Amino acid sequence: MASRIDVSSASLSGVSDLARRFAATRQLTLDLAAPLSDADASAQSMPDASPAKWHLAHTTWFFESFVLRDHQPSYRLFDDRYPYLFNSYYEAEGPRHARARRGLLTRPSLDQVRAWRDHVDAAVQAALPGLPPAAHALIELGIQHEQQHQELLLTDIKHLFAQNPLGPALWEPEPRFAFEAARSSAPSASAPDPAGALTWVTGAEGIVAVGHDGDGFAFDCEVPRFSVLLTPHALASRPVTNGEWQQFIADGGYRTASLWLSDGWAWVQAQDVDAPAYWRDGRCFTLSGWREIDPDAPVTHISLFEADAFAAWAGARLPTEHEWEAAAAPLDPAAGQQLDAAGPVQPAAQAAATGLQQMFGSVWEWTGSAYRPYPGFRPAPGAVGEYNGKFMSGQFVLKGGSCATPRGHARASYRNFFYPHQRWQFTGLRLARDL
Repeated sequence: MASRIDVSSASLSGVSDLARRFAATRQLTLDLAAPLSDADASAQSMPDASPAKWHLAHTTWFFESFVLRDHQPSYRLFDDRYPYLFNSYYEAEGPRHARARRGLLTRPSLDQVRAWRDHVDAAVQAALPGLPPAAHALIELGIQHEQQHQELLLTDIKHLFAQNPLGPALWEPEPRFAFEAARSSAPSASAPDPAGALTWVTGAEGIVAVGHDGDGFAFDCEVPRFSVLLTPHALASRPVTNGEWQQFIADGGYRTASLWLSDGWAWVQAQDVDAPAYWRDGRCFTLSGWREIDPDAPVTHISLFEADAFAAWAGARLPTEHEWEAAAAPLDPAAGQQLDAAGPVQPAAQAAATGLQQMFGSVWEWTGSAYRPYPGFRPAPGAVGEYNGKFMSGQFVLKGGSCATPRGHARASYRNFFYPHQRWQFTGLRLARDL
């Protein structure tokens, strides 16, 4: 998903803090993969997804290549064959194994990848105090990069397990699924606090500054900061819920061509789509297996095409990324339902409250904005400059993070991006309307 515009300017809080966060990030990835067998970690369910083992290896290749190889003259690669296997799409790093064929990499084994990780982690920690500032900045970039892959690891595992007719659970359900037991044991029992009625919050109007303000880390696609003109508008107080999406389905939303973009309608028909991904017979697949759909939780695993059609059905629209960012700027980006530890993440309902709710965490929110460079954008020099800029075509921006985004990773200026048909990520929507 991203690379730094100028790695030499990364903001670091000291070598010891960098070492601590490096170790914590690397450990969380191992924790997420801990329940997986070698077979679980090697399989690839579709070209957009990667095996869990590949994620563990690719993030290790990043540190070995850009930190140790390039800044530690005495370092020797753990295995000369691994760069070809675990480079992603850095053309400057040479040829690489095809993305759609990563599931064929039964070797190296999961244990061998873990051994490589241990080797690289020890080498980075030992070298870190003597590394130049540019290498420290690359470690910071590598931490942010691995956090992105932690979310991808979870969503890729979920997609893989959903293909299994057994509907396996990776983890036992968290306490928030207790409402299911209450409903099954006592049909008259009251449901948990509902999400509350959707209300509208007036957004900023006039000329506002957007983009990263230069305080702390940011990816290259978040800069430079610039001014935009926002016309009168309002944002919904919360994301659209599963219950509201069920109303859309019941009202024939997936069968009404007039609600859909042309490409979206063609996609619905070609793929025979009639519900969000992982929905079947009133249940949804989660990392805890098949569960009852919580009507008050944010709907997720929807494409931009679906989000746009729902907005049309609701008499609204998708927000622009700049409307969303201006509204989120004063809010705490570390708040909300985000990833703190390994476990069965799934968007959860939030008790009704005033103002804008769940702006950060829960689900990535589709915007109607194309993923394009900001005025004055310049790619970073070298291989790390390839990651964002060359993908600024045909994709749309999402904002806010999700339940699978590591806490502290997101910010108001953060720009996630996917193609309009993709929905295996924890994607949802917040409505907007003109005033």
